[in-house]
Amino acid sequence: MPLISLSFRALIAVRSSNARGLREGRGEQAAGTVSATLKRALPVHLAVMGSYYEERLFGSKLQQVYDLASPRIRQYLDAEVRYVIENVQGASRVLELGCGYGRAMREVAPHAARIVGNDISRGSLDLAASYLQHSRNCDLVRMDASRLAFRDEMFDAVFCIQNGISAFGRNRHELVAEAVRVAKEGGVVLFSSYSPRIWADRLDWFRAQSGAGLLGEIDESRTRDGTIVCQDGFRATTVSGDEFRALFEEVGLATTIREVDESSLFARVVKKGKS
Repeated sequence: MPLISLSFRALIAVRSSNARGLREGRGEQAAGTVSATLKRALPVHLAVMGSYYEERLFGSKLQQVYDLASPRIRQYLDAEVRYVIENVQGASRVLELGCGYGRAMREVAPHAARIVGNDISRGSLDLAASYLQHSRNCDLVRMDASRLAFRDEMFDAVFCIQNGISAFGRNRHELVAEAVRVAKEGGVVLFSSYSPRIWADRLDWFRAQSGAGLLGEIDESRTRDGTIVCQDGFRATTVSGDEFRALFEEVGLATTIREVDESSLFARVVKKGKS
């Protein structure tokens, strides 16, 4: 079997040979014991966001989110995956941050020699192991994307799509720094957020999720300008092009911002060695 059966261990790799590429001692920190500490350290809305995808919106419920997508949202989701494929085509080793149940991984897998997906939710990874059972070049690991247990410069490409940089409920600076750290010199790093142009369709999608009981009731009085707020504390923000540039400037890299399908803002970085 190309995919390992997931266990309660905090760090899972598919093949034993891959396990040698993981930093010993960081895995448990990355996924399990550090989670509560991170929630205490983060602003309240980020802690709530993280807990949603770890404790409430994972596995089959996460899959249901995508089942509720309108034709316009499906177009957006497909366009994101196509853009990722354009940028990782032929890569030897690719990493997806926040792979969920493997939705994007399955589409990207035929275009790379090997793809690794990480997620904080064991429930989502359990479903991913089944969803990806016929994709023989896919590996799954459980760890915190802001505390990756990989050695430096392991991947030809790293991507984090569908506004994961906000949805994970983790420190954005740490997410970017870790993605860059594990990318090889000359490797591509991709992050995406929502374009303001898709605001109306995005809001309708979240309303549908709320109506299905997947999210709390939306606070319509506080939901505006790209930020969706629920009565239970859930708060979905976005990252602008200027914010992406500033995040990557902190690690010494220039960023190309591209709007894809009038629905996504992609930050694309090629990692360059230190001069």
